[in-house]
Amino acid sequence: MFQECTKDTVSETATSTEQLLAVINDSTWVGDTIKASVTYSAATSSKLFTCQGIGDNKEINFSVLQANVPSTPGFPLQTYNVNSTTNVAMSYFTSEKNSIGTYVFYQQGNVQAGSGTITITAVDSVKKLITGTFSFTTLRDNSDGTTTINGIQAGGFNDLPYTFISN
Repeated sequence: MFQECTKDTVSETATSTEQLLAVINDSTWVGDTIKASVTYSAATSSKLFTCQGIGDNKEINFSVLQANVPSTPGFPLQTYNVNSTTNVAMSYFTSEKNSIGTYVFYQQGNVQAGSGTITITAVDSVKKLITGTFSFTTLRDNSDGTTTINGIQAGGFNDLPYTFISN
């Protein structure tokens, strides 16, 4: 006997209270040491949002440069795509033991144009909290001729405190 399910409505959703998390190569990662800032440059009338998260021997970094914006402590709500400029930058590192036995972070490839996005969905410029999503893919050419692909999927930052700097 076969039955057909025709339910097409969402009855549950998953949410997280973690400030920074992502699915990295199909495993959930949570940043436990996080730094975020919005820096306004009066000389260029631009803002730079940066975020660094470290946890479980992994590090994720991303930044967005927005030109021609006011000197307010917020940041424009929109989706930013990795392209051929340096306005959106993303990176992924893992920690490995080097030859003298110390752990060092090594970059796990480069993010190519069109393979990453950051979406700012909410900013509380009074409390200095920022919320959004991100995802990207890194490609690394190995010495044996193979390519390693790292997928950083379904990333999010939730009411992430940031520092506002104006110079």
